[in-house]
Amino acid sequence: MSNNTSLSGLTRRSFLGNVYTGLGGIGLLSLFQNELFAEPSNWHPGRGQTHHPAKAKRVLQIFCPGAASAMDLWEYKPSLDKYHGKPLPGEEAFVSFQGKNGNLMKSPWPFRPVGESGKPMSTLLPQMSRHVDDIAFLHGMHSTTNTHGPGCVFMNTGHSTEGFPSAGAWVSYALGSENENLPAYVAITDIRGEPPNGKANWLNGFLPARHQGIMMSDQQPIRNLSRPQSISQSEDKEARQLLMRLNEKFAAAHPEESDLQARVAAYQLAARMQLSAPEVCDISRESAAVHTLYGTEDENPLKAAYARNCVLARRLLERDVRYVNLYCASRASGVDGLLNWDAHKTLKSDYERHCPIFDQPTAALLTDLKQSGLLDDTLVLWTTEFGRMPTHQAGTTGRDHNPDGFTCWMMGAGVKGGLSYGATDEFGRRAEIHPTTVWDFYATVLHLLGFDHEKLTWYHNGLDRRLTDVHGKVINALMA
Repeated sequence: MSNNTSLSGLTRRSFLGNVYTGLGGIGLLSLFQNELFAEPSNWHPGRGQTHHPAKAKRVLQIFCPGAASAMDLWEYKPSLDKYHGKPLPGEEAFVSFQGKNGNLMKSPWPFRPVGESGKPMSTLLPQMSRHVDDIAFLHGMHSTTNTHGPGCVFMNTGHSTEGFPSAGAWVSYALGSENENLPAYVAITDIRGEPPNGKANWLNGFLPARHQGIMMSDQQPIRNLSRPQSISQSEDKEARQLLMRLNEKFAAAHPEESDLQARVAAYQLAARMQLSAPEVCDISRESAAVHTLYGTEDENPLKAAYARNCVLARRLLERDVRYVNLYCASRASGVDGLLNWDAHKTLKSDYERHCPIFDQPTAALLTDLKQSGLLDDTLVLWTTEFGRMPTHQAGTTGRDHNPDGFTCWMMGAGVKGGLSYGATDEFGRRAEIHPTTVWDFYATVLHLLGFDHEKLTWYHNGLDRRLTDVHGKVINALMA
């Protein structure tokens, strides 16, 4: 560009072309890009702006992998009691995921009406039952797959194949971070391991890499965060400064390289987290009353570990982490029902193992959020990948996979509590009243966060991609 060329005479294209030529230009571009590429709506992702006024500003998603059985936890089916041991009408020879099904099987546990709403709840969840009047149950959920890995990925990303951004990544992209010292999106894994398909459940997909979930747990805080004792503080600083100069030089030559940009941002975040993360992960700072409430010192080590993760989730939310995935159980490891909720063979013993782990800590977390006021602007989700059959699996006392009818629920900011929306048929086999898709579920979640799910998009491979794919409708009946 000659010195005689005036700025006013530049076209936008030529201006950008010159700006891209150096590192200083990258910084300048970041200052101007919002004006240069502004949408007609003047909405800009990552700045806390929304399409419409939001009810919620952060999300806690509790996930129970293994396809937790709604008819044994949340949705009472009197017909299973009445017709226990009889064939399922019209599906006497139905073959599901692992083979032929037997006859109808009632829940091994009684249901009791609880709360002012009088909703029947399983006696397996006495602590959770105390929150029933604050929960909106979606009993008509159905999925597109009956396989755990794709099912978990579908429930987390809106797509049954890997490579798409998770709901948390979309929220991180849309809202950005409110705490510069902590990630916008955290995935808290169970002590028993990662869920089916592992990290695909919280990855960024085609969104910039900085939006992927950061793995964290009480048992394993962020790895490699602390400076090794063998390296002095000055050496560490000099090494980071050299690395930053090298990264900046590469960024100048490759301005569209999002992985590098994310890595640079991650280094910067890690430096800040060296001070903040140890504090947020140190639940020993909590009072004895909190530890008793959650059960962090329970004699059951799995329950105690999950309870500590629940405390960690609350500590992250109160520090304005945008999206927290909290997992209760893991992927199966060749033993059905032992490590997760996949009760193919021995439903009664499996759920009498899992429910005590889940019940008290989760209920305590909800109580804590409510009494602290965090629930006023925090949206709580409970999810699982699909449901289970109302029959027993042939030759067993367990239930096989059922993608055609299951339950998820919402609670907190903007949600009408004490509501049961939709239902499966009298036996729990299929969603019958207000059938609800995963895309409807997330369209509603995004609406509560202030976003039109059809407008929250990212251009990828010739398409404007969405969390809700090309589907989804907001469930207005859930709105308070």
